[in-house]
Amino acid sequence: MACYNAGNKIDSKNFIDLDNEYHIVDDLSIVPLAKDTFAICELCGRIGKRGQFYSRNNKVCSLRCHISSTRKKHCNWRFRLMEGAEHMAGLIPLEPLPQLQHWQVTYNDLQAGPIKQSAALIANSYEWNDELFGCDFLAAPVSLFKHAPLHEMWDSTFEGMKVEVKNTDTDNPMEKTNDFFWVATVLKVKGYMGLLRYEGFGSDDSKDFWVNLCCSEVHPVGWCATRGKPLIPPRTIEDKYTDWKKFLVKQLTGARTLPANFYTKLHDSLASRFSVGSVMEVVDKNRISQVKVASVCEIIGKRLHVKYYDSSPEDNGFWCHEDSPLIHPVGWAFRIGHPLEAPQSYCQRVATGRLLPNDTIPDMFYKYPANEPPLFAEGMKLEAIDPLNLSAVCAATVMQILNEGYMMIRIDCYPADASGADWFCYHQRSPCIFPVGFALANNIPLVPPSGYTADQFNWEEYLKTSGAPPAGRGLFAARGHVVSHGFVAGMRLECADLMDPRLVCVATVARVVSDLLK
Repeated sequence: MACYNAGNKIDSKNFIDLDNEYHIVDDLSIVPLAKDTFAICELCGRIGKRGQFYSRNNKVCSLRCHISSTRKKHCNWRFRLMEGAEHMAGLIPLEPLPQLQHWQVTYNDLQAGPIKQSAALIANSYEWNDELFGCDFLAAPVSLFKHAPLHEMWDSTFEGMKVEVKNTDTDNPMEKTNDFFWVATVLKVKGYMGLLRYEGFGSDDSKDFWVNLCCSEVHPVGWCATRGKPLIPPRTIEDKYTDWKKFLVKQLTGARTLPANFYTKLHDSLASRFSVGSVMEVVDKNRISQVKVASVCEIIGKRLHVKYYDSSPEDNGFWCHEDSPLIHPVGWAFRIGHPLEAPQSYCQRVATGRLLPNDTIPDMFYKYPANEPPLFAEGMKLEAIDPLNLSAVCAATVMQILNEGYMMIRIDCYPADASGADWFCYHQRSPCIFPVGFALANNIPLVPPSGYTADQFNWEEYLKTSGAPPAGRGLFAARGHVVSHGFVAGMRLECADLMDPRLVCVATVARVVSDLLK
């Protein structure tokens, strides 16, 4: 394995000395590029020559970035990457690139990304790589998932960006390559995955590879220089240029790379509002008409693993997203008038408004509009998604009106339970309830009430026979118009198995109806 620059091999005496505070290299013609030659704009990530920077400290590349930097000190600045800044140029910062907040910079190589899972955890996990190279592969863009990390800036950020990654194109592919790096360009982005091509390959795609852009193997340009790691050209093209430094200078000038605070912002976007031990009220999976006191026992990203207060060791509880309508703050059932199963001591303190440190509060949950009058009435007929079979739209009945817009609904395809155990709580703004005739209008099979077959059932005749009023379309106007969400049939994505939420599965959008995805 050889690293060439100006036709000369690098030997050990030319490597950067980590004990030297300034990381001085004896032979400045050797890659990595000298820190006093290039830097990166802290605001927009532009790369360029130091002399072209706007400020004296060479931390920002233009007046626009300087103004943004000044404002950031006086307001709650939300991370974003600027677009359309062709005039900007950036250099490698004088200071080390900041990584995750809770990591300390050491002489050992820092793994920059926050996504570091154990091999045992992901050993049997599905890999998208083979499918990503398919011409007809359509990934759902990150921007469509409003709950996903960095969704607001992801899709418009990465294409064309330069990064430093491990160089796996070596003389011996089986040898340890932890210290071999090279610059690559992000050619395409599909979800969180990026298609990378090493600099110097031109139009040759033989060594292109997909990588998760959030992983610990992707670094901003300049990362190697600040850690004393050499940039070594891939073996396939090591003889293509005699002066690799000159080549990189040309390729990097005016290019963009990851901002220094990218991984900090990514880490922040993965943080949950909750913590392990948080107490909440959760729909009882064994009796959906009531909620039960539970606590959070594990958090991955913003997915919560909750267990009921009286769970047996064999009961694994269930997983849900922190924005799930199945979880509620302490005291919610008492306030709404919803059935609750909890210890007597819990009920007593909730009734008096006394909270404990681990109790969750309403501000931690999604809020529906306050003081909204009830729109529905008991006995009304409508269509609703069956909470026990989420692929089915069923005839349903409003059984009870609760407080703050909540109501209990019974799915009519099951035999009636006198105890009300088959009722389920929906809010009147829920996207899972529909007016009579919704399924027919959208060519969706409707599961009829118990005692009817799909061929026999007709809403008009059923309403006359039962004497029940339908929930008119006007009652559903409170949800507002469906905003174009961008999903189309054929998109590939990852989603929780709603019947076994501990699993996140490979999935395909089969059909789109309004704001419903199948």
